[in-house]
Amino acid sequence: MKGLSKKEVQAVANLEFDGKYYFSREDIAHLFKDKRQMINTLYTLHKKGRVHRLNKNKYFLVPIKARTGKWVDNPLIIADEMLNGKEYYVGGWYAANYWHLTDQIPFQADIYTTKRQGRVTIMNTRFVFHRTTKKNLHKAVLQKIEEHPFRILDKEQTKKWLKSKR
Repeated sequence: MKGLSKKEVQAVANLEFDGKYYFSREDIAHLFKDKRQMINTLYTLHKKGRVHRLNKNKYFLVPIKARTGKWVDNPLIIADEMLNGKEYYVGGWYAANYWHLTDQIPFQADIYTTKRQGRVTIMNTRFVFHRTTKKNLHKAVLQKIEEHPFRILDKEQTKKWLKSKR
């Protein structure tokens, strides 16, 4: 693990002091003299494994207490933060496991959204984005985990999905 520069330690310490593990560029902009310095610092923090980019403007800070730089957060919270809590729901095997319909531990989180598609791996968790329509978003319910809200396919719809897979 590589050491952190003075500016990187200042940014990480500031975020940890405020308890902001999910942050945007605006949250740390006041620490830098210009945008280029902020982008370079975020880039080097990403290379060193201290910051993970979730979307164009949002990042996840790996806490300093993770000495080796390895950290895992709940994939449901990561999914919510990636999509800013809008127009998505988590489905598939992850929803079946959440509702205790299966004991199988999911290898990936299937996210149904109107915005993206494809695959991305963040903090050793694979997220697979499936495109859906706004009409299908009503199938989701709002739940909370660790005082953080997220959207997941409701239990009845998950049962229907599970029957179609067997």
